[in-house]
Amino acid sequence: MAANPGPGTRLVVTLDGPAGAGKTTISRRAAGALGLAYLDTGAMFRSLALRLGEGGHLLPEAEIKSRLAAMTFSLAGSGEQTCLLVDGQPVTAEIRTESVGLWASRVAQLTVVRACLKAAQQALGRATSLLAEGRDMGTVVFPEAPFKFFLDAAPEVRAKRRERQLIGLGKPADYAAILSAIIERDRQDREREIAPLRPASDAVVIDTSDLTEDAVLGRIVAVVRVAAG
Repeated sequence: MAANPGPGTRLVVTLDGPAGAGKTTISRRAAGALGLAYLDTGAMFRSLALRLGEGGHLLPEAEIKSRLAAMTFSLAGSGEQTCLLVDGQPVTAEIRTESVGLWASRVAQLTVVRACLKAAQQALGRATSLLAEGRDMGTVVFPEAPFKFFLDAAPEVRAKRRERQLIGLGKPADYAAILSAIIERDRQDREREIAPLRPASDAVVIDTSDLTEDAVLGRIVAVVRVAAG
């Protein structure tokens, strides 16, 4: 049963939270259960960060703005099959490294970057009903969204999850390094002057530390379906 916003309208559901709280997996599954497209806004920041390279946040604002203006973002498919396209091409696994994540966090502190990507994200929200995953979806990008969620978990829990994920992918996994990166990422995201990471005042906050994916998914889907009728 898909949530139905009604003829001629677009339904936007937002899901924010820190790295490792389970946002990506839950967002994909919730979008599928609700019949919505899935928007991974973090992938947009990571794609830009990868294109700019290490130290990209130190480039002249004019150059960053020019590169952003040359990038196009679109969505294909829906639910777990949704694909984010950058310049018409699907994003690659290269954007998912810890290094690119830190670059993205630094780039995200720039006013010009947040303004340009906010406009791009809102344009996608006007084009299709979607579930938007990120760090300021409910507070800045889609403040009028009728359904807002914020997932959180202890840093140690999030680091352990990332370690298991990397091991499952057959990649090197250093728990101490992962935990350090998460703590630093949290500090950058929560203390930045522009759009700091925090729950929207009307968001449903869910601590996922001791919950299964199915339990978290169930809470989100239930809230949307009951309210949407």
